[in-house]
Amino acid sequence: MSVTLQELEQQARSLSPDERARLADVLLESLRDAPLAEIEATWDREIEKRVAAYDRGELETFSAESVFAEARRLAR
Repeated sequence: MSVTLQELEQQARSLSPDERARLADVLLESLRDAPLAEIEATWDREIEKRVAAYDRGELETFSAESVFAEARRLAR
């Protein structure tokens, strides 16, 4: 016996808000193309690499004040 979309929607609406949010996440994830998932995985690895380098003190950091001052200077 096959469930119709209307029946499935009705069942989904009976779930708790947390369960509906999880279902929405699962359904949206199923629509993603493989290349997008690969790109996101690559960015996740890059983020981890940069955070680790920061934690080891290997990255030069800049204060927010200096970054904003430079942005204002460049925007002129």
